Amino acid sequence: MDNKTIKELSVDLIVEATAICDNIKGRSVFVNQLLRSCSSIGANSHEAKYAQSNADFINKLEIALKECYETEYWLEILFKVQAFDEITYKNLINKCGSIRRKLIASITTVKNKKS
Repeated sequence: MDNKTIKELSVDLIVEATAICDNIKGRSVFVNQLLRSCSSIGANSHEAKYAQSNADFINKLEIALKECYETEYWLEILFKVQAFDEITYKNLINKCGSIRRKLIASITTVKNKKS
């Protein structure tokens, strides 16, 4: 398992996705959606760090998790319209998966502490 934080992983993901998307032509709607959802993962997880309560913290992480799922969707669409190759797709999906697992673990931990 990756020892990087959610923030570090999400920054890596958006930097890599941006570099790849800079080379995609003719798919601007999909590219914009991908970059929005991808950047939102990091923004919401970073915002959670400054949450006003456990409920606020969980809410921010759950939004980041939703954005992670959305990012996976847009990656699949871009792959299926042949905007990038399978190696690129699998690499980005694996990065999303790592973030998703860490988000789920963090949410679960906080929820269990509340019980």
